[in-house]
Amino acid sequence: MNWALHFHLIAAIAWIGGGFLMFVLGITLRDKNDQDAVYPRIGPIYGYYETGALIILLITGTTMIYYNGLLTILFSPVTNEVIDALRTKLYVVAVIVVLTIIHMTVSMMTVHKVKTPLQRLLSKGSSMGIFLLNLVVLHYAIVLRDIL
Repeated sequence: MNWALHFHLIAAIAWIGGGFLMFVLGITLRDKNDQDAVYPRIGPIYGYYETGALIILLITGTTMIYYNGLLTILFSPVTNEVIDALRTKLYVVAVIVVLTIIHMTVSMMTVHKVKTPLQRLLSKGSSMGIFLLNLVVLHYAIVLRDIL
């Protein structure tokens, strides 16, 4: 079972670390020409890398929930500090997955094209939402480790 925790932590580092890198690039690359030179090249690579990390997170997270006997408790009326924190974390993860699907769909459709205003809004909005919600998930992961 420890393998799942180790892979989960490595994937979380990759997922959140990559998000920070892209956030810093977004802030520092203010010139449109610089953005056009960088994002089409690293965006697809980053997208596949992050998708892999997210899949590992979902598999290892589900594995840990199952093997720790929490699956049935999550869907019961039981409430306590651990279960409430885990439920909140999982709700936020579900929103992140939806935002990731939106972001990846828009990004892959427009990787070598000019985005429409709606596509730009969806791409940047979902990206920022993912970044901010990652911090919320990280907070709840820390809360859970502190309790356990």
